[in-house]
Amino acid sequence: MEVEETNSVDNAWAMKIPKFTPDDNPHGLLEESKFATLFPKYREQYLKECWPLVQKILSEHHIVAELDLIEGSLTVKTTRKTWDPYIIIKARDFMKLLSRSVPFEQASRVLDDEIGCDIIKINSFVRKKETFLKRRQRLIGPQGVTLKSIELLTECYVLVQGNTVSAVGPYKGLVQVRRIVEDTMKNIHPMYNIKSLMIKRELMKDPRLKNESWDRFLPTFKSKNVPRKQPKKKAKKKPYTPFPPPQPESKIDKELATGEYFLKEDQKKAKIHHEKQEKQAQAKRVRDEQRQKDFIPPQEKIEKPTTSSTTTVDVDQLKAKMKKFTKCKSLK
Repeated sequence: MEVEETNSVDNAWAMKIPKFTPDDNPHGLLEESKFATLFPKYREQYLKECWPLVQKILSEHHIVAELDLIEGSLTVKTTRKTWDPYIIIKARDFMKLLSRSVPFEQASRVLDDEIGCDIIKINSFVRKKETFLKRRQRLIGPQGVTLKSIELLTECYVLVQGNTVSAVGPYKGLVQVRRIVEDTMKNIHPMYNIKSLMIKRELMKDPRLKNESWDRFLPTFKSKNVPRKQPKKKAKKKPYTPFPPPQPESKIDKELATGEYFLKEDQKKAKIHHEKQEKQAQAKRVRDEQRQKDFIPPQEKIEKPTTSSTTTVDVDQLKAKMKKFTKCKSLK
């Protein structure tokens, strides 16, 4: 028996897979396979409108599709005429994409041999909802620019909705989309992966760089410790003590400390009634004071009379002055 020589493949993605035809499986399938998928209520109207097209495209592959509006499920199953054993898996993925808001035109591509789909769950990467929403929006980009560039580079249709990312396209592109999505949710900006894909696409055109390492051309990501927003009020840590905090006193302990525990029921009721009356009387006094504030006249400012400065008169000096004046008058 001769053994065929197998050579290493340089580019596995460039390999052409032989097409599977009905002649390869003339006897069909032995057993019936069946898959069911639930869909949300808001997709009911769209599915009812496009369901004839879904049945038509699946009937070409001898697959029966059922729409259950009461249960809210999509079911696909094989028939005796089905000859492709893998088409039921493709039909199951087709139903999954339809239930996840992917339009019919894009979801129907998954039935082709060289086209696949990938549904990536992104809710398990981040705990906080605010961080999750920011990173998911970062994947979409302003006005969907980042998502559109991912679609152009990977040749895949990508839909970000809810907690999942749905992608439809060639298998090589699906691997790239999954890496970009997972890195984005791990806080690596999608622009790094987009730049590296653009550089690789240009480097593939140069045959001289075929056997060389491309690491020197690709961008490198350096993690930075970005200062986070600190809370305004920081809770101060109490000094550590190995002993537990004292047990709070119960109601009975407080009554024992005040001696209230040994009082009779009538005495307890009288004491409570007395305390209640005191509180009411105090509240009444406060209310009365508030009411009487409007009737209390304000204190008037009494202006003190301006007293002129009293001058002390020297009597002896005044007498000498008068004598001098009379003497001068008599001489005249």
